Amino acid sequence: MRDLSRLWPDTSRARLVGERPFFPAPATTRTEDDPLAMTLRTGTTRVGTILAAGALLLVSGGRVGAQPLPPPDPRGTMSFVLENDSLKLLGKTTDQYYTSGVRLGWSSAEGWLPEPLAWVDDGLASLLGPANTRWRFDFGQNFFTPEDKRRRDPDPRDRPYAGILYGTVGLDRRTWDTLDRFELQLGVIGPASLARDTQVFVHRVIDDPRPNGWGRQLRNEPVFNLNAERIWRLPVAETDFGEADVLPAVGAQLGTVRVAASAGGRVRFGQGLDRDFGAPRIRHTIADAPAPVGEGFGWYLFGGIGGYVVGRDIFLDGNTWRDSRSVDRRTFVADFELGAAVFWQNIRVSYTQVWRTKEFEDQDKTFKFGSLSLAFSF
Repeated sequence: MRDLSRLWPDTSRARLVGERPFFPAPATTRTEDDPLAMTLRTGTTRVGTILAAGALLLVSGGRVGAQPLPPPDPRGTMSFVLENDSLKLLGKTTDQYYTSGVRLGWSSAEGWLPEPLAWVDDGLASLLGPANTRWRFDFGQNFFTPEDKRRRDPDPRDRPYAGILYGTVGLDRRTWDTLDRFELQLGVIGPASLARDTQVFVHRVIDDPRPNGWGRQLRNEPVFNLNAERIWRLPVAETDFGEADVLPAVGAQLGTVRVAASAGGRVRFGQGLDRDFGAPRIRHTIADAPAPVGEGFGWYLFGGIGGYVVGRDIFLDGNTWRDSRSVDRRTFVADFELGAAVFWQNIRVSYTQVWRTKEFEDQDKTFKFGSLSLAFSF
């Protein structure tokens, strides 16, 4: 393992500006012209300039000048996220489409990276500037079902049965006002994802009808994705009751699971907003934020809106290399969120309700689900 404390300024020699240590920023240059468009083919789908918005991760917040850094967080973190359409607080109970997702994660203390990831961070630092960096590992499973699960041969116009079992390795780079997240996702879809076994077991436990169409799910296929995201934290107002800020976010996804670019943001009001960059969510999402830093009590309420330009989604388009069920995917999809988060000492609990617009042409209506998360530092 490699100690990256040498990359941080010596806070003992810093002068203070407000409550933040100020360090003279080295002169840097800014490139005026950066390529923002690229074209690729995935199967027979032509994706023209779809990653343009995602490229803002590298250019809009690039090295205009080195920022003073917050104190590094010396603690590791464990986190758990559960998303399910049965968790929504508003709307009728359903069991369809993106019906369940679960993710268990661990992240290191800031400044302690294994050597290969330290090399990656050195390259990112030369492009984006210095930051407090931690690495993380996540393990999760998502699955998707059609609206009518009684049929053994599902309606070909309905969302296919599909599941994914995956792991991710990622880097989180934090400054006072920005968070950059980069990750490699590796996994498998099809029967090997164990999605069928999971749903059948849960339905047996809660005495729900058995889903009958898993025999027509997508076929086994190893998959990968590269995901990148930037979140900004912009203070807006401060009152006697709390603070308000805005969290704009952009992202890009490229791989055999999903090709997409996203942009959106959240508005928050509460106390202790500088402890995190918003509530966590399982991708795809407006933004997926890591565990908070610091101690003490805090809370916030938030609302968010975001949009996606989608060039490929394996759970709608079907297997990459083999024939399988598929539906006519929509290119533009939007999410709307409302939620709340509470901190207590080293623990954060959050809840988010999500409204998602139609993802494929024959989808009857928008879709709603809930997301519940727990994180604790140690």
